[in-house]
Amino acid sequence: MSYQDFEGTESGSTGDHQARNKKMRDAAGETFSQASGTARDAGARTQRATEGSTSSLTDSVMGLLNQQLGAGADAAGRFASSMKLAAHDMERDNPMLADLVRGLAHNVDGYADALENQTVEQLTKAASDFTRRQPALVFGLAAVAGFLAFRTFKNAQSVPSPSIQPDHNPAGKTHG
Repeated sequence: MSYQDFEGTESGSTGDHQARNKKMRDAAGETFSQASGTARDAGARTQRATEGSTSSLTDSVMGLLNQQLGAGADAAGRFASSMKLAAHDMERDNPMLADLVRGLAHNVDGYADALENQTVEQLTKAASDFTRRQPALVFGLAAVAGFLAFRTFKNAQSVPSPSIQPDHNPAGKTHG
């Protein structure tokens, strides 16, 4: 058995080797080209399927968020109505407080009406625009919220929780 490469450097039938090598290269190139085409087609189909499922998932989530936004607006409207009833009940005993509650109820009702006719995209855009107009205010509110959350969590950790272990000391007798 003699050493032969695909270029046909060994003496003998060099032309046959070159012809076979060319056929093999052509066949390999064609196979590679077909495999590449198949892979590109599969990739394109996968991308279309992913885009379609992502789009439908996004639409579903946005629909759910818009539905929840509507439910929140309805709840705020009911809360405003309850505040108005409370203000009416207070009118005789404390008219000044009743006016204050009525004014708050009017504001809550206005916010509920504004929320009811908006989508999540519109609210996000409005929040983004407000942040661009008033960055210091937004940063300040975020800092205050962070401080309050920190204090709340810190205080929650310092409050001892009751033991869940049963007391093995009958009738509260002390040892010692």
